[in-house]
Amino acid sequence: MNETGCVRLVCHVALLALLTIGSARASNTLVPSGASAYEPSGFPDRIVALPAADPATGFTVAWRTDVEVTAPLLQIAEALDSPDLADHAREIRARSATLVSENGVARHHHVRLENLEPDTLYAYRVRGRDTWSEWIHHRTAAATARPFSFLYFGDAQNSVKSLYSRVIREAWRRSPRAALALYAGDLVNGRAGENDTEWGEWFDAGGFVHSSVLTVPAPGNHEHDDEERDGRDHYILGKHWPLQFPVPGNGAPGLRHSTYWFDYQGVRFIVLDSTSALKSGTADIQAQWLRGLLERNPNDWTVVMYHHPMFSVSLDRDNPELRDHWLPIFERFGVDLVLQGHDHVYGRGQSVTRESNGGVGPVYVVSVSGPKQYRVSDGARRTMGRHAENTQLYQRVRIDEDMLRYEAWTVTGTLYDAFDLVKAGQGVKRLVERSPSSETRRCPHEQTRSGRKDRCWDGTEW
Repeated sequence: MNETGCVRLVCHVALLALLTIGSARASNTLVPSGASAYEPSGFPDRIVALPAADPATGFTVAWRTDVEVTAPLLQIAEALDSPDLADHAREIRARSATLVSENGVARHHHVRLENLEPDTLYAYRVRGRDTWSEWIHHRTAAATARPFSFLYFGDAQNSVKSLYSRVIREAWRRSPRAALALYAGDLVNGRAGENDTEWGEWFDAGGFVHSSVLTVPAPGNHEHDDEERDGRDHYILGKHWPLQFPVPGNGAPGLRHSTYWFDYQGVRFIVLDSTSALKSGTADIQAQWLRGLLERNPNDWTVVMYHHPMFSVSLDRDNPELRDHWLPIFERFGVDLVLQGHDHVYGRGQSVTRESNGGVGPVYVVSVSGPKQYRVSDGARRTMGRHAENTQLYQRVRIDEDMLRYEAWTVTGTLYDAFDLVKAGQGVKRLVERSPSSETRRCPHEQTRSGRKDRCWDGTEW
């Protein structure tokens, strides 16, 4: 039997198995029970651009089709003013893998592009079944430090198409030239079973932003499946993650799908897996890997992202293991900005003054872009420089030589928090507050409609 026949046989068996699952969709999507909106087809979808180990000379493209696409291709050329891109393009065969979900059987494809020219605008497209995607522009990074901006989003997770979509679209309107978009985990609710429809909504919500701006994802606890073995819970990275997000593969030992790093125009970006650290005991493994990256860091700026906060902001949460293993390394090597999610509130604070250089330590931020909204703890109200409840936000960060400019915007266009990190000689760093004098945002009611008093909004619509 040939490869196509084998794939079809696997698909047939898988689809029979799915009949036992049923056709219900998660309650937090716009797809009604019994309906289907995100089955794979011959048309390429879920197209996403991801960073290569060196974004100046490459990037990765991933996409999805049905199983009838057996020869997936990517075409790429330097972008032209002329429309004859296909005449100048080179073709690259993609690698593929099969994924079975409640929406049927899909083939996920990816191409790792290499040997590109720095600071060059490229156009690419990907092939489906007897058709192609649109031509998509992407500019490679410059080979040296140069000003740029990036976006950062906390948890989307629930009602992604309905309520998170407006956040990413407003962020793009404010920063249409952003080079990167960072996502601090829990992109979807996932975890408990059928979630391909949720992933369909996530890709739908961001649209072309995912395929033209470099997508930089960190996995959250909801991107992991939890199962009980040997009397304890084990968290395993969900099956969608490595197929949809083929990251550079330069991560910590045993975590190449969920941890990685890259340098972009004078900034070292490092993505950690806090779920694995807290639930699978890999905090020390990641710490050793992190230490090596920071010891040999030639960049002026360092940004670290992961899911669970170093200093929790919402009620009844704490992650001391992260402070035991990661915080001393952040402090010692002068990490500048730490981006986090998980707590479904907004909170920003900095660590104590670092005596080694007379400047400030890392600035820690927790944010939320989706509709599930928790409450700020009393401790965070006392210690955080800025915090908020019941507010969907996105963040814009601008790097410009010796200054990092941070802004947190509400979805309706209000600047809620802002500061600058400014570096002087000998690595001394100071924080300049630019926060508006607006009132701190508070939850307007005592409990959610479902009766929960630890939340302000449950995250799903009634």
